Amino acid sequence: MKVLTGAEMREIDRRTIESGIPGLILMENAGIRFVDVLRETFALSKERVLVVCGKGNNGGDGFVIARQLFVLRLCSQLSVLELFDPESLSGDAKANRQMLIASGCPILRTLPSDSNLATLVIDAILGTGLTGPAKGPALEAIRLINHGFPLAKRVAVDIPSGLPSDLTTAPGEYVKVNHTITFTAAKRTQCLSPSYEWMGKLTVVPIGSPDSLLQDCQLNQTTPDDLRHLFAKRVRDSNKGMYGHVLVAGGSIGKSGAPVMSGLAAYRSGAGLVTIASPAGPSDHPELMSEPLKDATQLLDLLKKITVLAIGPGLGTAPETVALVKTVYEQADTPAVVDADALNALAGALPKTNKIRILTPHPGEMGRLTGKSSKEVQSDRLSLAQNLASDSGAAIVLKGDRTIMAFPDGETWINPTGSPALAKGGTGDILTGMIAGVVGQHPNDWHRAVVAAVWLHGRCGELAGAQLGEESTLATDILHYLPEAINELRPKV
Repeated sequence: MKVLTGAEMREIDRRTIESGIPGLILMENAGIRFVDVLRETFALSKERVLVVCGKGNNGGDGFVIARQLFVLRLCSQLSVLELFDPESLSGDAKANRQMLIASGCPILRTLPSDSNLATLVIDAILGTGLTGPAKGPALEAIRLINHGFPLAKRVAVDIPSGLPSDLTTAPGEYVKVNHTITFTAAKRTQCLSPSYEWMGKLTVVPIGSPDSLLQDCQLNQTTPDDLRHLFAKRVRDSNKGMYGHVLVAGGSIGKSGAPVMSGLAAYRSGAGLVTIASPAGPSDHPELMSEPLKDATQLLDLLKKITVLAIGPGLGTAPETVALVKTVYEQADTPAVVDADALNALAGALPKTNKIRILTPHPGEMGRLTGKSSKEVQSDRLSLAQNLASDSGAAIVLKGDRTIMAFPDGETWINPTGSPALAKGGTGDILTGMIAGVVGQHPNDWHRAVVAAVWLHGRCGELAGAQLGEESTLATDILHYLPEAINELRPKV
């Protein structure tokens, strides 16, 4: 699912109109599709609907929505409130207001005494072009919607009024909605943390802009349909050599469990073979092969028969370990997932690479890689991940609420799955193994394999948290829910 800035969305609208689709038709399509979602979501015949319209294109959409509801007699009662003098309207919004009046639907400037009995309020006050806090009649209407309708569910047209499309912190008061229905593509505010939580349920509907106009946009939010091709049913004549050999290099005194968790996660994700290279010795899991971890020369030799390396879980930060990580990072031709202590070994001196390197920092590790505080990282997660990917040549998986995956060529993904259940030691080691396991199966589609592993990890956290409780879920519990999560991605027959 494409994710746009407000400026990108306005440019797509402009180019769509230039291609021969009038703005009036786009607005009509938006209103029709909005009502389609309302009909699918609510028992409209029982709803008392209030549509609150501003004076811009968002208000124009509101007039179309009201006309559809009125002409088709879809709701039990309909009220339409306009906030501005009709003379202030122009263009398509003005035309749609006139068509609403022609349909016989009355438009109100003040609300009747029983308006607080509305059960569904449509917010069509302000759209994605807002650049500062709402004010004047729009602000008064925002407050009215938030506090004046105790029985009502609230649905936003395109974006909750008061929220700009490109900010992730609330600049002022905004409509608290249950549902947002947006057009053509999602907007950044609707997908990034923490502002995605302000959207309620988000639905994206097409209104006629050609898909070709969206192709240059490199920011996406993951959906299951983006990943299904990776999880097609395996051929009957399968063997372990077809699904990749993962080597996990890690473990130290007191941290021997970390590489084992990564290895099990690689296996559960579908890898054909998994070997643990660790100074801690063999694990007690018979499926995991083992090798000693001695030095960079020995590890580079091991990698000659390996599909993907996962390095870092529990590795430690001794000087010889730091030297090993730096040598392997620069010299190994094998794709590598780099996490935990391996990231710390590279902090402050991350070399530029043209090899497949997938770095999986949490905000603290990202801060050490970029020379910033965790607070600075969290305030600009998207740009920092994209910039580090471009500068280093490595893929960056910046973990956290709405994990960011940025690739060196500019392709970027926002992951929508996850749960507080993942706030537990070891879940990062599980993710490292899952990424290695999926990349090992799909080395020729490794970008999408990374995206899939992150989605699965978050989804397993959701499933585990729902079943076991967010407080009680352990890192290894996540793996028990991986079959269910993978089945959700199976191609639909």
